[in-house]
Amino acid sequence: KKSRNKSSTSCKPATSNQQLAPSDMSPGQLLILSAPSGAGKTTLVRRLMAQLPGLAFSISATTRAPRGSEEDEVDYHFLTTEDFRARIDRGEFLEWEEVYPGRYYGTLRSEVERLWAEGKVVAFDIDVVGGRNLKQQFGDRALALFVAPPSLEVLGQRLRGRGTETEDQIAQRLTKAEWELAQAPDFDRVVVNDDLDRAESEALAAILAFAPSCA
Repeated sequence: KKSRNKSSTSCKPATSNQQLAPSDMSPGQLLILSAPSGAGKTTLVRRLMAQLPGLAFSISATTRAPRGSEEDEVDYHFLTTEDFRARIDRGEFLEWEEVYPGRYYGTLRSEVERLWAEGKVVAFDIDVVGGRNLKQQFGDRALALFVAPPSLEVLGQRLRGRGTETEDQIAQRLTKAEWELAQAPDFDRVVVNDDLDRAESEALAAILAFAPSCA
């Protein structure tokens, strides 16, 4: 399972679209987890998933090529640009984004329905724009958690600690993160990840209050 956080240098995706949750969809629930890059969301998500067997991840669709050992229908649903656009036209996506020209990511209705049919609460490890779009569509059927760093300064320290990006790239991520943090009020709860154990406890309590069947 891979995150839907992208490395686009702009604050917003080039093109995004959302559709109201279709009335013929099953009455399932969604868990949305979004954060700026470097906020520690992926580690938090892994710890939560280990404790909540009733959660299952949605596999995103993308037009980018597989990387390394990534597998189709395991890490992503890998689609051609033509197929992705045709699926948009047929209304098969709950939400989608074009983060670069011809580079699309999205959530397939069929993927969510498949997991709901298994009795799962569908979890999304998704970027801030996608998470906000899903929350707007599903309302009370979704719990949207925004995982925030203690500050932009701490976030910068974490990004530099990775040792994988240049200062220019880090500056771009911090600019994007500043915009993303301003979207936090659109989420149900902000979990500040200044201490991983405390953040885990806070997120776990919120999830179990929303969907006791996850336990």
